[in-house]
Amino acid sequence: MVVTFYQQNIVWGDAEANRRNVEKVLATAPRSDIFVVPETFTTGFGDHMAALAEVPEGPTLRWAQEMASKHDLLFVGTWIVKEKGKCYNRLHWIFPDGTYGTYDKAHTFRVSGEYDIICRGTQRKVFEYKGWKIKPAVCYDLRFPKWLRNDHLDYDLLLVCANWPGSRHQAWTTLIKARAIENLCYVLGCNRSGVDGVGGNYTGNSALIDFKGFPLAEAEAGVDQLVTVTLDKGKLDTFRQHWPLYLDFD
Repeated sequence: MVVTFYQQNIVWGDAEANRRNVEKVLATAPRSDIFVVPETFTTGFGDHMAALAEVPEGPTLRWAQEMASKHDLLFVGTWIVKEKGKCYNRLHWIFPDGTYGTYDKAHTFRVSGEYDIICRGTQRKVFEYKGWKIKPAVCYDLRFPKWLRNDHLDYDLLLVCANWPGSRHQAWTTLIKARAIENLCYVLGCNRSGVDGVGGNYTGNSALIDFKGFPLAEAEAGVDQLVTVTLDKGKLDTFRQHWPLYLDFD
């Protein structure tokens, strides 16, 4: 499985500019099975998100369907959706044929005020693609191991789209490794880079971690960067057979 992730410097509040930027990056990206962008990649993360919410099948979804089809890949990212009068930080995975699934961020960030303007999701999700079981999560979800617990080896790859500030980068890098080790899975943490519209700094520190907690690929801190890595499910299966730690999960 070839995975590409984009540590994106998001243009504050300008969905069209961000879509154009990602489209240009995709055009030069290596051939991949999955392409991942950060949380709220069209707007950035802040109080302005709700005002920029799209309808469920709005312009970003239609654009993402076009990208998935054109490049024959699974496109993964989050943007804010307004449905029945409520806003959700909704992660989308779009298949090459245009069909898609969604996961609403379950742990909205109380400290930043997201909790007050964005509704919490309530459903855990796992989906399959090319023989891989994949679990989606969004940013603050990473701090809640029970929510992400891989009790019965329900998933092989945990995808975390984030806007995790540089001031807390140590927690980010530690937690993506911890979730990989404890859940016997690969973890991709795709975080944004750059400075947002209110002065918040993001160092990114995006990485793909293997099931032993070792980085297979890491983006350079603080820069807008595209990273591609190949995952080996055979190695994951062998490790799980030799170390069936999941049999002792409570």
